[in-house]
Amino acid sequence: MITQVKRRPYFYGYTIIIAGFFIQAVVWGASNSFGVFFDPLIKEFGWSRATISGAASLGFLVHGSASIFLGNLNDRFGPRIIMSGCGLFLGLGFFLMAGLESVWQLYVFYGLIASVGLGGIDVIPLSTVSRWFEKKRGMMSGIIKVGTGVGMFVMPFFINWLLNNYGWRHSFLVLASVIIVFVLFLAQFLVRDPIQKDQFVDNGIRPVSKTTHNAESGFSFKQAVGTRQFWTICMVYFVVLFCVYTILMHIVQHAIDLGIAPGVAGGILSTIGGVSITGRFLMGGAGDKIGEKSALLICLFCLLASLCWLQAVTGLWMFYLFAMIYGFAHGGFFSLVSPLIAKFFGTKSHGLLYGVVIFSSTIGGAIGPFMAGYAFDATHNYKLVFIFLTVLCAIAILLTAFLKKPLIKG
Repeated sequence: MITQVKRRPYFYGYTIIIAGFFIQAVVWGASNSFGVFFDPLIKEFGWSRATISGAASLGFLVHGSASIFLGNLNDRFGPRIIMSGCGLFLGLGFFLMAGLESVWQLYVFYGLIASVGLGGIDVIPLSTVSRWFEKKRGMMSGIIKVGTGVGMFVMPFFINWLLNNYGWRHSFLVLASVIIVFVLFLAQFLVRDPIQKDQFVDNGIRPVSKTTHNAESGFSFKQAVGTRQFWTICMVYFVVLFCVYTILMHIVQHAIDLGIAPGVAGGILSTIGGVSITGRFLMGGAGDKIGEKSALLICLFCLLASLCWLQAVTGLWMFYLFAMIYGFAHGGFFSLVSPLIAKFFGTKSHGLLYGVVIFSSTIGGAIGPFMAGYAFDATHNYKLVFIFLTVLCAIAILLTAFLKKPLIKG
């Protein structure tokens, strides 16, 4: 049956944006600050950086694998119940970390349990937003990802305060409680698509069927994975996450190695998060204006410049300059990926396709931190690591430069 969907005074899509923003702030703020726990864990247990990085690397693989599964479930059943489950897994993982006593527990509690929940934190809200917005999809995705930047800015200071006053075990307990309460509450506001609220994409007025999601179009999953462009995007984001998570996991410890106090070094991570807010918002909007490909290239060139600069860094002000250039690129990367997939392949199978891209990228995110930790343990510096990241970034620029929107065949 065909009906006329009326424009409503309030578009529920903005509620999706608000809920997604705060979910990102809480969860990614805590997760991306895991590097702050390196120093207390090394002092407590005497573990190597490669050992702790290995748990983070396993977490990235589990996170990526779970993203495929959770993205598919989001396409089929909607975000509310799936996000609630993610919140429970995350909270349980952080709660168990408070009782950490051995390496195998580190890998199970953080690398497996918490990371299953982490798998839905991007794919669920960003895939949902792609169904609610089309004209300003990039900007709205950027606003959600601004939440990650806010979390990355606030959480290192908050976690350092917890560590200084209550120790690392109680810090994990507090984070577990915050995650469970916030994610479970905010998940209840997530709705799969405008049809379920008797609205339409961008709060427009268009005849639609109540029994089908006519607003969704584009490639099927089988059609998309048969294109060169899809796998090129996967390769580019493999490189992006390889670089990004290597930096996030090791930049604080690198600064400490150069004589900067741990509390001050944590401020570098906060600076990255704070500056990334600008990158997330501006590059998300730029994707709507100049195209996601052009915006992605700008971010990649900023990343390349920051990596070149990092190899010359020796003092605190140089770290902060690095954090500003890198942070802008970091924010833009995560605002552009969901709109890029929607622009190239439509929203018909967006959640599942986004999940595959996340999985591909988290393979890079898994290899990078572990490789860096292993290289440091072998050479006692990060020189070779930073050179390798620079080469990878240059390759990603070339891949992106030749990327063209595919056509549906058949």
